[in-house]
Amino acid sequence: MANIDANKAKSTVFIGGLAQSVDENGLLQAFAPFGDVMEVQIPPAAGTNGDQPPADGKHRGFAFVTFGTPADAQDAIDNMDMNELAGKVLKVSLAKPQRAPVQGAGNRAIWETEEWLTTNVKPLAESGGIASKSHADKTKATEDSMEE
Repeated sequence: MANIDANKAKSTVFIGGLAQSVDENGLLQAFAPFGDVMEVQIPPAAGTNGDQPPADGKHRGFAFVTFGTPADAQDAIDNMDMNELAGKVLKVSLAKPQRAPVQGAGNRAIWETEEWLTTNVKPLAESGGIASKSHADKTKATEDSMEE
């Protein structure tokens, strides 16, 4: 399964700078000469349902095209990068794999979660930190004054 995902990643191209008039059929026609197109994805504009294309046809200005082989994808990159489609210059490159979402706290420091604090942090008196040192100093001072 991982090998299939790796091959898909190597045969998927990113197309940036799409004109709003370009749709999946237009991309299919533009990229079909370079090899077998397996899939065309145009992410919809923000605020639309990702399951269905928006009624007004708006998209985010980029797309992904997956080819049958990495060689076909490279041919598309070599031939379409910096070329014009529907009046706009395209930026075509090998797509980067989507990063997995960070588990847990996301961008927050791990010690900001209550769970991490309760399992990894001891009270200051038990940890041998400053409070226990000052407590020991006070105890010693009290014992010294009692001896006098």
